[in-house]
Amino acid sequence: MVAGWFTQDSGEEDFRLLGTRCTACSSVFFPREDSFCRNPACSGGELAEVPLSKRGRVWSYTDGRYRPPAPYVSDPDAAWQPYTLLAVELEAERMVVLGQAVPGVSVADLAVGMEVEVVPGVLNEAAGTVWTTWHWRPVAVTS
Repeated sequence: MVAGWFTQDSGEEDFRLLGTRCTACSSVFFPREDSFCRNPACSGGELAEVPLSKRGRVWSYTDGRYRPPAPYVSDPDAAWQPYTLLAVELEAERMVVLGQAVPGVSVADLAVGMEVEVVPGVLNEAAGTVWTTWHWRPVAVTS
């Protein structure tokens, strides 16, 4: 994945997506913005890195049941694994961030408004290299 989009070398408890906040207008951006404030009503300001909310609520979701066409890069000989994609509204920032669900979570396990948390995930592994990404995991409800 892209360097600087989430914490590196941290355990699951400390794993967070990283955005940037404009010091002039307080707008928060993800993916991060390091050049200028994207708020059209703001004349600019410094952009500071900020960890984003660890939890949010499912805004929408769907499943990916086909291999995307080129330019998507994948091994055509590998079996295609369907995945679940979530749009999650972050708790404090009130922004929607896309990401995959943790392996094993399907659309049948989700509902709009359900609380989820961001956790580290594996995008790909090859030749001893692991590419990390983020996944969304439903938060266990305790009674």
